[in-house]
Amino acid sequence: MNVRPLRLDPPDVDPIFSHDSERQVADLLDFYEIAWEYEPRTFVLEADRDGNPTTAFTPDFYLPEHDLYLEVTTLRQSLVTRKNRKVRMLRERHPGIRVRILYRSDLDRLLVTHAA
Repeated sequence: MNVRPLRLDPPDVDPIFSHDSERQVADLLDFYEIAWEYEPRTFVLEADRDGNPTTAFTPDFYLPEHDLYLEVTTLRQSLVTRKNRKVRMLRERHPGIRVRILYRSDLDRLLVTHAA
């Protein structure tokens, strides 16, 4: 697995984030010296009769020292609703997996606190 240690020196290759908010979260995690992995695992939420995945969910970050997945959602309400549904399904199908959603308001508060 690709565990991201403290960033003492710039890494050779940074992940390509889907959205700038994910980069902001990565920067905050680095600042607070929290190891993280970017999109390390996809969870199958639904499958067809043959076992082929029909619905899956890949959280944005995994924090191995906290055994916690983070999903960052700062976009349109329709996407927030879809992500909330997938997180609910993940919790139902994999109750041992810890996952939290960071909403736009959460990220804004973290960035204000970090900037202070």
